[in-house]
Amino acid sequence: MTMTMEAVVEQTKQATKVVTGKEQRPKKRPGYHVILLDDDDHTYDYVIGMLRKLFGYATETAFQLASEVDQTGRVIVDTTTLERAELKRDQIVAFGRDWRIARCEGSMSALIEPAPE
Repeated sequence: MTMTMEAVVEQTKQATKVVTGKEQRPKKRPGYHVILLDDDDHTYDYVIGMLRKLFGYATETAFQLASEVDQTGRVIVDTTTLERAELKRDQIVAFGRDWRIARCEGSMSALIEPAPE
């Protein structure tokens, strides 16, 4: 007896309804914020370029995020799964120095925090 994938999924859903009395829904994975931290060793051009390259933001959006991090000291640049948040944080930290500022010694700082549910 050969069943399609759709038939197997439907059969599983029906069996779950019979056993539990309700339809099972996929659990939502908790989200995590990727937070960019401000410093005085990176230019707006650096921040905008980094956000465009790493996150695919339009120039206008990247500028707004750069302005917010400059004004408030931190900005959420992404909310995603833990694995992707770790990757994006690591990419920010590894992005490199801002050649426009002589005293700049490395990348910007970033961290991840659980997003409220």
